[in-house]
Amino acid sequence: MAPTDKAQEAIDNLRSLDNFQWYVIPLLVIVIYIYSSEIRKAQETDNWNIVFAGLTLFGMDLINEIWNSLVFHFTDHAAFWMTPGESAYIIMIGWNIEIAFMFSISGIAFANMLPKDKNLKILGLNNRWFMAIGFSAFAVFVEVLLNQADALIWTYGFWNASFAGIWLIFFFGYFHFFIAAFIVHDMEEIKNKIKTVGIIYAIGIFALILFMGILGWI
Repeated sequence: MAPTDKAQEAIDNLRSLDNFQWYVIPLLVIVIYIYSSEIRKAQETDNWNIVFAGLTLFGMDLINEIWNSLVFHFTDHAAFWMTPGESAYIIMIGWNIEIAFMFSISGIAFANMLPKDKNLKILGLNNRWFMAIGFSAFAVFVEVLLNQADALIWTYGFWNASFAGIWLIFFFGYFHFFIAAFIVHDMEEIKNKIKTVGIIYAIGIFALILFMGILGWI
């Protein structure tokens, strides 16, 4: 199979600085500010739940983007989702710097919305699962809008805005991010949080070194 036009466009601009835009700098500062504020709060309260939830969600997204890039490598046709459009920096075929910044703070926003009582029920459902479903559904809604704006490209017939496709995007695109985030958030021992987040990032970094650095597949 030959790459689609959109896949080729994304690959042509992959990790190129030709399209750099200055708005990346204030976005970076915003991310740093949010994390520094949460770290300061954690130091004062000895409660690191929100920081670890943020790191967890971003790490899960990193792994998701790696396997999506591998889909393109092995098919030589298209990834499930691609971001060939205007971006200051395309990191992987379906992951640009703007998306990376978004997911780096999405876990923080999610964790800040979680009720303190992890057993509280909302509409008869445990609040953690309710919030994970709500955030995932909103993320899918935004993704559909991005696709219609031609900013986020889908190619495969099973990964689209159809009834079945929406559920695939829901479960494999977002839901497990938020599940992982609230599980780590609610862990009692900080050593368990560190261990879990460490494993997530070890997988992601190892995959980057292997598939991007050594093999050049993504």
